[in-house]
Amino acid sequence: MNTHGRSLHGGALARARRIWSLVRKETHQVVRDPSSIATGIVLPLILILLFGYGLSLDVTNVPIAVVLEAPTPEAAELAAGFQLSPYFDASLLTAMHEAETLMLERKVDAIVRIRPDFARELSLGAAEVQILVHGTDANKARIIQAYAQGAVAQWSARRAAEGKDPAAGPVLVRDRLWFNPANDSHHFLIPGLVVLVMTLIGALLTSMVMAREWERGTLESLFVTPVRIDEILLGKTIPYFVLGMIGLSLCLLAARFLFAVPVRGSIWVLAGASMLYLLVALGAGLFISTATRSQFVASQITVLVTFLPAFMLSGFLFDLRSMPAAVRALTTILPARYYVAVLQSSFLAGDVWGVIVPNTAALAVMAVVVLMLNRAITRKSLD
Repeated sequence: MNTHGRSLHGGALARARRIWSLVRKETHQVVRDPSSIATGIVLPLILILLFGYGLSLDVTNVPIAVVLEAPTPEAAELAAGFQLSPYFDASLLTAMHEAETLMLERKVDAIVRIRPDFARELSLGAAEVQILVHGTDANKARIIQAYAQGAVAQWSARRAAEGKDPAAGPVLVRDRLWFNPANDSHHFLIPGLVVLVMTLIGALLTSMVMAREWERGTLESLFVTPVRIDEILLGKTIPYFVLGMIGLSLCLLAARFLFAVPVRGSIWVLAGASMLYLLVALGAGLFISTATRSQFVASQITVLVTFLPAFMLSGFLFDLRSMPAAVRALTTILPARYYVAVLQSSFLAGDVWGVIVPNTAALAVMAVVVLMLNRAITRKSLD
């Protein structure tokens, strides 16, 4: 019995030594390879800066033309509302054809036309303001429309509150945005950026690990050693797992100190979900690398099946509910969809367990499935 216990203990120590040796070997490979450092550290930093400072879904200082065809006090007051708004960079004109020329030349994105009979129609309770928006960018056009309508509505409510329009009651519009009261798109973009960074490090880097070994022929010498398949997989996974967690830390630090994006949920919940997603991404990269045995093919397939879906179909940039039913059904097999839901809840809403539990459970199931697939496809054979 004691002999059996000592043999088990010795076997566990030998296995731990083998795994540690593989981890050291792979870590040296990562450190010596400039592309791994660039992809794992430098590229995430570049993405953080580009997404944080270069990409914004907010619309401010929109160039518009306000056509004031008759400078009555009422019309001038409405035009002043556009000129003083932080959302618009308004140019005051007197002729519609001048505004149309500016629109055609893309010097303005919208035209607000206040007709000559505006004051008279206002006294009759039937005044209209024409808003023309350049529709090349449909999303931006809708935002500009909403801002322009809001400016007119605020002007109307202010007049009613001051008693300038007896026909209308003193209606005040009070709006509020939950979870993002400043309406800052960084609060929306930064959680999605975490998904891209984790996918980039987890899938893209590991997609070339086994393929590189196959191309260099180093797996042949590894196969003749006592190292087991699960030990090889652990040795390949652990260094990139650590690299992925470093990328996550960089994203969280940038979110907090560069862009003032709050983390309202538990940092431990966020870290746990991130670990699960990173395991899925690492497993997917290893699976593709093992199956293709070619670094070039593996990298191309990885971009197509992991990075692009994480960017386009995860709910990061586009609302899943606005997609066709077939595409929406396809997203149910994408791990990035569940990770985005957890991140958005943790960053902006807090620990909403009705969101966190099912999505984290889905990531856990996917992690187990992917790791089992890797165990099944990896063989100590040259065939």
